[in-house]
Amino acid sequence: MARKIVIACKDFEVEAEMLEQERPKTCDAIWEALPLEGEVEIWKEEVYFDIPVKIGPEKPTPTTQTGDVSYWPEGPGFCIFFGKSQPISPVNTFARIKSGIEKFRKVETGDRITVRRA
Repeated sequence: MARKIVIACKDFEVEAEMLEQERPKTCDAIWEALPLEGEVEIWKEEVYFDIPVKIGPEKPTPTTQTGDVSYWPEGPGFCIFFGKSQPISPVNTFARIKSGIEKFRKVETGDRITVRRA
Protein backbone atom coordinates (compact mmCIF):
# COMPACT_ATOMS: atom_id res chain seq x y z
CA MET A 1 0.00 0.00 0.00
CA ALA A 2 1.41 3.35 -1.02
CA ARG A 3 2.02 6.01 1.61
CA LYS A 4 -0.21 9.07 1.45
CA ILE A 5 0.11 12.63 2.64
CA VAL A 6 -2.55 15.20 3.51
CA ILE A 7 -2.07 18.79 2.36
CA ALA A 8 -4.19 21.34 4.24
CA CYS A 9 -4.63 25.00 3.32
CA LYS A 10 -7.36 27.56 3.97
CA ASP A 11 -10.56 25.58 4.57
CA PHE A 12 -9.72 22.39 2.68
CA GLU A 13 -7.57 19.28 2.68
CA VAL A 14 -6.49 17.04 -0.19
CA GLU A 15 -4.74 13.70 -0.20
CA ALA A 16 -1.74 12.84 -2.37
CA GLU A 17 -0.35 9.39 -3.03
CA MET A 18 3.43 9.09 -2.92
CA LEU A 19 5.19 7.81 -6.05
CA GLU A 20 7.63 5.56 -4.21
CA GLN A 21 8.49 3.42 -7.24
CA GLU A 22 9.55 6.48 -9.24
CA ARG A 23 11.44 8.55 -6.64
CA PRO A 24 12.04 6.51 -3.47
CA LYS A 25 14.77 8.76 -2.00
CA THR A 26 12.65 11.89 -2.37
CA CYS A 27 9.59 10.13 -0.90
CA ASP A 28 11.62 8.92 2.10
CA ALA A 29 13.17 12.33 2.76
CA ILE A 30 9.81 14.11 2.64
CA TRP A 31 8.10 11.41 4.73
CA GLU A 32 10.77 11.64 7.45
CA ALA A 33 10.45 15.45 7.56
CA LEU A 34 6.66 15.41 8.11
CA PRO A 35 4.78 17.29 9.39
CA LEU A 36 5.76 20.37 7.37
CA GLU A 37 4.32 23.85 7.61
CA GLY A 38 4.92 27.02 5.66
CA GLU A 39 3.72 30.20 4.09
CA VAL A 40 2.44 29.87 0.54
CA GLU A 41 3.99 31.57 -2.45
CA ILE A 42 2.24 31.52 -5.82
CA TRP A 43 4.02 31.27 -9.15
CA LYS A 44 1.68 31.11 -12.15
CA GLU A 45 -0.44 27.96 -11.47
CA GLU A 46 1.82 26.58 -8.76
CA VAL A 47 1.68 26.78 -4.97
CA TYR A 48 5.03 26.37 -3.26
CA PHE A 49 6.77 26.91 0.05
CA ASP A 50 10.26 26.44 1.44
CA ILE A 51 10.96 23.28 3.40
CA PRO A 52 13.94 22.17 5.53
CA VAL A 53 14.74 19.15 3.35
CA LYS A 54 17.99 18.92 1.40
CA ILE A 55 18.24 16.24 -1.25
CA GLY A 56 19.62 16.31 -4.74
CA PRO A 57 17.89 15.71 -8.04
CA GLU A 58 16.30 12.25 -8.39
CA LYS A 59 15.14 11.61 -11.94
CA PRO A 60 14.25 15.33 -12.22
CA THR A 61 11.84 16.43 -14.92
CA PRO A 62 11.41 19.87 -16.51
CA THR A 63 7.65 19.31 -16.96
CA THR A 64 4.76 18.46 -14.65
CA GLN A 65 1.07 17.58 -14.87
CA THR A 66 -1.86 19.10 -13.03
CA GLY A 67 -1.97 17.42 -9.61
CA ASP A 68 1.77 16.76 -9.37
CA VAL A 69 3.43 17.34 -6.01
CA SER A 70 7.14 17.95 -6.46
CA TYR A 71 10.33 18.73 -4.60
CA TRP A 72 12.36 21.59 -6.06
CA PRO A 73 16.05 20.91 -5.24
CA GLU A 74 17.09 24.52 -5.94
CA GLY A 75 14.65 25.91 -3.34
CA PRO A 76 14.48 23.70 -1.54
CA GLY A 77 10.75 23.82 -2.05
CA PHE A 78 7.52 21.81 -1.84
CA CYS A 79 5.52 22.48 -5.00
CA ILE A 80 1.92 21.75 -5.97
CA PHE A 81 1.03 22.16 -9.64
CA PHE A 82 -2.68 22.97 -10.03
CA GLY A 83 -2.76 24.16 -13.65
CA LYS A 84 -0.80 24.28 -16.87
CA SER A 85 2.28 26.15 -15.64
CA GLN A 86 5.62 24.37 -15.53
CA PRO A 87 8.49 24.52 -13.04
CA ILE A 88 11.18 27.15 -13.49
CA SER A 89 13.79 24.36 -13.33
CA PRO A 90 13.63 20.54 -13.04
CA VAL A 91 11.80 19.01 -10.07
CA ASN A 92 11.50 15.60 -8.38
CA THR A 93 7.79 14.77 -8.67
CA PHE A 94 7.14 12.50 -5.68
CA ALA A 95 3.34 12.47 -5.21
CA ARG A 96 0.08 13.01 -7.11
CA ILE A 97 -3.21 14.58 -6.06
CA LYS A 98 -6.09 12.73 -7.75
CA SER A 99 -9.00 14.86 -6.59
CA GLY A 100 -9.52 18.37 -5.27
CA ILE A 101 -6.60 20.01 -7.08
CA GLU A 102 -8.87 22.86 -8.29
CA LYS A 103 -9.20 24.03 -4.67
CA PHE A 104 -5.68 25.46 -4.87
CA ARG A 105 -6.97 28.16 -7.26
CA LYS A 106 -8.32 30.08 -4.25
CA VAL A 107 -5.04 29.96 -2.30
CA GLU A 108 -3.23 33.28 -1.94
CA THR A 109 0.35 34.27 -1.18
CA GLY A 110 0.85 34.32 2.58
CA ASP A 111 -1.73 31.61 3.40
CA ARG A 112 -0.56 28.92 5.84
CA ILE A 113 -0.13 25.40 4.49
CA THR A 114 0.55 22.15 6.32
CA VAL A 115 1.53 18.69 5.15
CA ARG A 116 1.19 15.60 7.32
CA ARG A 117 1.08 11.84 7.05
CA ALA A 118 -2.36 10.46 6.14
